Amino acid sequence: MGFCLFGNIPVAILKNRARHRFERVATVDWDVHHGNGTQAAFWTDPGVLTISIHQDRLYPHDSGDRTERGEGAGFGYNINIPLPPGSGHGAYIAAFEQVVLPALRAYRPDLIVVPSGFDASGADPLGRMLIHSGTYREMTRMLMEAADALCGGRLVMSHEGGYSAAYVPYCGLAVMEQLSGIKTPIDDPFLPVFEKYTGQDLQPWQQEAIAQSAQLLDAIR
Repeated sequence: MGFCLFGNIPVAILKNRARHRFERVATVDWDVHHGNGTQAAFWTDPGVLTISIHQDRLYPHDSGDRTERGEGAGFGYNINIPLPPGSGHGAYIAAFEQVVLPALRAYRPDLIVVPSGFDASGADPLGRMLIHSGTYREMTRMLMEAADALCGGRLVMSHEGGYSAAYVPYCGLAVMEQLSGIKTPIDDPFLPVFEKYTGQDLQPWQQEAIAQSAQLLDAIR
């Protein structure tokens, strides 16, 4: 749906499961929109843990609720973390600490795949979130550490959304610098501004939403 013609992530996962015989794959989708295509592809499949952090009911308007948990053998292996509009760095890091990382540790995947959309930034015209290149850098660092501990460092990023032509390159660069360990001489000129936005700190209503998603972890085996 949206601007996607193909389900890039499901196709990549299915191909690599067959080629490399991965038994368990986890996806961590931080695109501002709900990862409904990946959710649908693996709705009944416990071999893929799908996690989506997204702006609550942005797009599609009728999907991405916490009640969508999978069916049959796949029940419990679909986790949605719908965050209120205006969520910033603090909310996203808290969602990682309280939901994403515990879910990955419980599942112990052979591979982690990230639909890496940059449309949750404070500059994006199609979303209403506030994160910045520093947030993407930190989330990448956290996933790298999880991949090192759980699956031999196997971590794949796939560029998804992002509609601010001025800002997407800085977010993408932050991810690639963190992945490679190479710091370029290019600095994000917007970062000092975005970091000082009042809404960057975790807010009580955002914490409440994250805590509700954390209650979904018990079904992971």
